[in-house]
Amino acid sequence: MNVNNDCGPLILTNYKYTNWRDDMPKLRHIALATDDPDKTAAFYIEAFDFKEVGRVGNPDDPDNGLAWGIYLSDGTLNLAVLKFKNVDQLGKGLDYTGIHHFGVLVENLDETLQKLDKMGAPCILKQDPNSTEQFYETKFSGPDGVVFDVSEHAWIGAATAEEKEIDLDELLAAE
Repeated sequence: MNVNNDCGPLILTNYKYTNWRDDMPKLRHIALATDDPDKTAAFYIEAFDFKEVGRVGNPDDPDNGLAWGIYLSDGTLNLAVLKFKNVDQLGKGLDYTGIHHFGVLVENLDETLQKLDKMGAPCILKQDPNSTEQFYETKFSGPDGVVFDVSEHAWIGAATAEEKEIDLDELLAAE
Protein backbone atom coordinates (compact mmCIF):
# COMPACT_ATOMS: atom_id res chain seq x y z
CA MET A 1 0.00 0.00 0.00
CA ASN A 2 1.29 3.47 -0.87
CA VAL A 3 0.82 6.14 1.77
CA ASN A 4 1.06 9.87 1.07
CA ASN A 5 2.17 11.61 4.28
CA ASP A 6 1.40 15.19 3.14
CA CYS A 7 -2.37 14.92 3.78
CA GLY A 8 -2.98 14.45 0.06
CA PRO A 9 -5.13 11.64 -1.30
CA LEU A 10 -4.41 8.18 0.01
CA ILE A 11 -3.93 5.75 -2.85
CA LEU A 12 -4.55 2.10 -2.07
CA THR A 13 -2.75 0.06 -4.70
CA ASN A 14 -3.84 -3.36 -3.44
CA TYR A 15 -7.54 -2.54 -2.96
CA LYS A 16 -9.97 -5.17 -4.18
CA TYR A 17 -13.75 -4.61 -4.28
CA THR A 18 -15.77 -7.22 -2.42
CA ASN A 19 -19.51 -7.78 -2.59
CA TRP A 20 -20.83 -7.42 0.96
CA ARG A 21 -23.63 -9.49 2.36
CA ASP A 22 -26.82 -7.57 3.01
CA ASP A 23 -27.63 -9.77 6.02
CA MET A 24 -24.47 -9.05 8.05
CA PRO A 25 -24.61 -6.79 11.13
CA LYS A 26 -24.23 -3.09 10.28
CA LEU A 27 -21.95 -0.45 11.75
CA ARG A 28 -24.41 2.32 12.63
CA HIS A 29 -23.03 4.22 15.64
CA ILE A 30 -19.81 5.87 16.77
CA ALA A 31 -19.50 7.68 20.11
CA LEU A 32 -16.99 10.45 20.73
CA ALA A 33 -16.03 11.44 24.27
CA THR A 34 -15.51 15.20 24.55
CA ASP A 35 -15.34 17.93 27.16
CA ASP A 36 -17.65 20.20 25.13
CA PRO A 37 -20.40 18.42 23.16
CA ASP A 38 -21.85 21.70 21.85
CA LYS A 39 -18.52 22.86 20.38
CA THR A 40 -17.61 19.44 18.99
CA ALA A 41 -21.05 18.89 17.43
CA ALA A 42 -20.95 22.37 15.87
CA PHE A 43 -17.60 21.51 14.27
CA TYR A 44 -18.94 18.33 12.61
CA ILE A 45 -22.15 20.07 11.55
CA GLU A 46 -20.16 22.84 9.86
CA ALA A 47 -17.47 20.56 8.40
CA PHE A 48 -19.72 17.83 6.99
CA ASP A 49 -23.29 19.19 7.05
CA PHE A 50 -24.30 16.51 9.56
CA LYS A 51 -27.73 17.07 11.08
CA GLU A 52 -28.54 17.23 14.78
CA VAL A 53 -31.14 14.51 15.34
CA GLY A 54 -31.36 14.41 19.13
CA ARG A 55 -29.96 15.21 22.54
CA VAL A 56 -29.44 13.05 25.60
CA GLY A 57 -28.98 13.78 29.28
CA ASN A 58 -28.71 17.01 31.22
CA PRO A 59 -25.33 18.76 31.61
CA ASP A 60 -26.52 20.37 34.85
CA ASP A 61 -27.45 17.08 36.55
CA PRO A 62 -24.26 15.04 37.14
CA ASP A 63 -26.07 12.20 38.90
CA ASN A 64 -28.64 11.45 36.19
CA GLY A 65 -27.52 9.19 33.36
CA LEU A 66 -24.13 8.14 32.08
CA ALA A 67 -23.57 11.10 29.78
CA TRP A 68 -25.05 14.16 28.15
CA GLY A 69 -24.61 15.13 24.56
CA ILE A 70 -25.80 15.56 21.02
CA TYR A 71 -26.67 12.97 18.37
CA LEU A 72 -25.66 13.80 14.80
CA SER A 73 -26.36 11.87 11.60
CA ASP A 74 -25.35 11.69 7.97
CA GLY A 75 -28.46 9.66 7.18
CA THR A 76 -26.77 6.29 7.69
CA LEU A 77 -24.65 6.51 10.83
CA ASN A 78 -25.36 8.03 14.25
CA LEU A 79 -22.48 10.05 15.71
CA ALA A 80 -22.96 10.51 19.46
CA VAL A 81 -20.96 13.46 20.81
CA LEU A 82 -20.92 12.86 24.57
CA LYS A 83 -19.55 14.19 27.85
CA PHE A 84 -19.46 11.21 30.20
CA LYS A 85 -20.47 12.12 33.74
CA ASN A 86 -20.12 9.44 36.36
CA VAL A 87 -19.03 6.06 34.96
CA ASP A 88 -15.55 5.53 33.50
CA GLN A 89 -16.46 2.77 31.04
CA LEU A 90 -13.02 2.69 29.38
CA GLY A 91 -10.82 2.91 32.47
CA LYS A 92 -9.16 6.04 31.03
CA GLY A 93 -10.79 8.60 33.31
CA LEU A 94 -13.82 10.79 32.78
CA ASP A 95 -11.59 13.45 31.21
CA TYR A 96 -10.68 11.14 28.29
CA THR A 97 -11.48 12.57 24.85
CA GLY A 98 -11.53 10.70 21.55
CA ILE A 99 -13.36 7.76 20.07
CA HIS A 100 -15.18 6.11 22.96
CA HIS A 101 -16.88 3.14 21.31
CA PHE A 102 -18.67 1.98 18.19
CA GLY A 103 -22.06 0.34 17.86
CA VAL A 104 -23.23 -2.56 15.73
CA LEU A 105 -26.84 -3.09 14.73
CA VAL A 106 -27.66 -6.81 14.90
CA GLU A 107 -30.70 -8.77 13.81
CA ASN A 108 -30.93 -11.03 16.86
CA LEU A 109 -29.54 -9.63 20.11
CA ASP A 110 -29.87 -12.84 22.14
CA GLU A 111 -27.93 -14.86 19.55
CA THR A 112 -25.26 -12.17 19.35
CA LEU A 113 -24.90 -11.99 23.14
CA GLN A 114 -24.53 -15.78 23.32
CA LYS A 115 -21.96 -15.74 20.51
CA LEU A 116 -19.90 -13.01 22.18
CA ASP A 117 -20.07 -14.84 25.52
CA LYS A 118 -18.88 -18.05 23.85
CA MET A 119 -16.00 -16.11 22.26
CA GLY A 120 -15.00 -14.82 25.72
CA ALA A 121 -15.68 -11.15 24.98
CA PRO A 122 -15.92 -9.36 28.35
CA CYS A 123 -19.30 -7.69 28.90
CA ILE A 124 -18.56 -4.34 30.52
CA LEU A 125 -22.04 -2.79 30.66
CA LYS A 126 -25.44 -4.40 30.33
CA GLN A 127 -28.23 -1.89 30.58
CA ASP A 128 -31.79 -2.61 31.62
CA PRO A 129 -33.82 -3.26 28.44
CA ASN A 130 -36.93 -1.85 30.16
CA SER A 131 -35.36 1.45 31.23
CA THR A 132 -36.96 4.60 29.88
CA GLU A 133 -33.94 6.71 30.90
CA GLN A 134 -31.50 5.43 28.30
CA PHE A 135 -31.13 3.73 24.95
CA TYR A 136 -30.74 -0.03 25.44
CA GLU A 137 -27.44 -1.50 24.34
CA THR A 138 -24.90 -3.91 25.78
CA LYS A 139 -21.21 -2.97 25.76
CA PHE A 140 -18.28 -5.35 25.35
CA SER A 141 -14.53 -5.09 25.13
CA GLY A 142 -12.77 -6.49 22.06
CA PRO A 143 -9.39 -8.25 22.07
CA ASP A 144 -7.46 -4.95 21.97
CA GLY A 145 -9.60 -3.28 24.63
CA VAL A 146 -11.72 -1.37 22.09
CA VAL A 147 -15.25 -0.97 23.43
CA PHE A 148 -18.23 -1.76 21.22
CA ASP A 149 -21.93 -2.17 21.81
CA VAL A 150 -24.63 -4.22 20.16
CA SER A 151 -28.31 -3.41 19.77
CA GLU A 152 -31.35 -4.65 17.86
CA HIS A 153 -32.64 -1.10 17.52
CA ALA A 154 -31.10 1.56 15.30
CA TRP A 155 -29.81 4.70 16.99
CA ILE A 156 -31.68 7.93 16.19
CA GLY A 157 -30.57 9.16 12.78
CA ALA A 158 -29.08 5.79 11.82
CA ALA A 159 -30.41 3.64 9.02
CA THR A 160 -31.91 0.27 9.89
CA ALA A 161 -30.25 -2.88 8.57
CA GLU A 162 -32.59 -2.86 5.57
CA GLU A 163 -32.01 0.81 4.71
CA LYS A 164 -28.97 2.22 2.96
CA GLU A 165 -29.85 5.71 4.21
CA ILE A 166 -32.71 7.57 5.87
CA ASP A 167 -34.25 10.89 4.87
CA LEU A 168 -33.02 13.26 7.59
CA ASP A 169 -35.28 16.10 6.46
CA GLU A 170 -38.29 13.81 6.90
CA LEU A 171 -37.03 12.63 10.31
CA LEU A 172 -36.47 16.18 11.55
CA ALA A 173 -39.81 17.43 10.18
CA ALA A 174 -41.62 14.73 12.18
CA GLU A 175 -40.29 16.10 15.49
